[in-house]
Amino acid sequence: MKASRETKRLFVGGLSQAISKTDLQNQFSRFGEVSDVEIITRKDDQGNAQKVFAYVNIRVAEADLKKCMSILNKTKWKGGTLQIQLAKESFLHR
Repeated sequence: MKASRETKRLFVGGLSQAISKTDLQNQFSRFGEVSDVEIITRKDDQGNAQKVFAYVNIRVAEADLKKCMSILNKTKWKGGTLQIQLAKESFLHR
């Protein structure tokens, strides 16, 4: 019997500015079924990118989620150091 898969929303921080949705989909699809990737770039007052992070919606079994987080968290990838955690519930969705 296959472990039940749930859709999880992951916060992925520490991304470089060169990252693309395809890069993230490819990286996370090894662990589950990626349904959506949202990349957010925070800029300073001069319009320079300061912080790049993403939210990845992934349908994944609990064991694969743990594997994904232990393998990818704090690894260097494409010029950044990944920080992965379950996304906190947005106040917009309460």
